Formats: sequence, C-alpha cells, structure tokens
Amino acid sequence: MRHGVSGRKLNRTTSHRLAMFRNMVTSLLNHERIYTTVPKAKEMRRWAEWMITLGKHGGLHCRRQALAVIREKNVVYKVFEELAKRYENRAGGYTRIVKVGFRRGDASPMCMLELITEGGGEKGKKKGKKPGKKAEAAPAKAKSPKPKSKKTSEPTE
Repeated sequence: MRHGVSGRKLNRTTSHRLAMFRNMVTSLLNHERIYTTVPKAKEMRRWAEWMITLGKHGGLHCRRQALAVIREKNVVYKVFEELAKRYENRAGGYTRIVKVGFRRGDASPMCMLELITEGGGEKGKKKGKKPGKKAEAAPAKAKSPKPKSKKTSEPTE
C-alpha cells in the first residue's frame, strides 16, 4: 500500500528523477516554456510553482532553498527579481499545461508547459454580466392572462 506517498515515479530511479526535474525546472524558468509529456508536466508543475513561491517569499533562506534545486544563479536571480514581481498579486497557478498531440515514435501524449504571462489576480473574478447592465435592460412586457377554454361555463372578459 502506498498511503500518503505523493509524486510520480515515471519508471526512473530516484537520482535520475530528481536530476531530470531539476534540469526541467531550470529550463522552464529560464525559457518560460517547454515541451514534454503530460505526466512529466503534471509533476513538474509542482516544482515550478514551489520555486516561484520561494521567490515571492524572498529572503536568504528561500534563496538557498531555490539554489539547492535550480543550480543556475542567473535563473535563481530571474525567479527572485522578475517572476516574483510578475506574480506578486497571484495566489498560485503560475503554470499552464496545453496539450499539443502525440509523439510520433511511441504515441505518448505531449504538451506544452508554460508560465502564465499576466500577473494580475484575475482567478477570483467572476465572468458574466456586469451589475450595471441589469438596470439598463429594457423592461419586460406585462403578461396578459391566457384566454380560458370555451368548454367552461364562465364568461370570458
């Protein structure tokens, strides 16, 4: 039983998997878009959002935690200076997965993992009618009563 065990193994050893995710998160944060398989992207999303959250917190301890994963100082600088400012008003959800089809060789589902470009916190906004539109709408017609059927003995007016 695997109760409480999180993460995907992806048919790799632990050291290979960790090295792969460190390389992929570095590439994603550097180029802001990578092409990969869907299971890898779903697991990578956790790592990338964790790094951006560390950048938003700032501080020396968070910078050292990010350096333990990313291992390229210029990418860590980008996370703490550029990406932290871009996502300062956003409470998570910094990445997007767009499915792009299947790989020719083995038909693996492929996708594009990218960072969201806008920095606003528009996740909580409701999309729909604006409140001012309701008052400007044309008044509804008054319903006229339906005529009663001729079978009843009551006279109709």
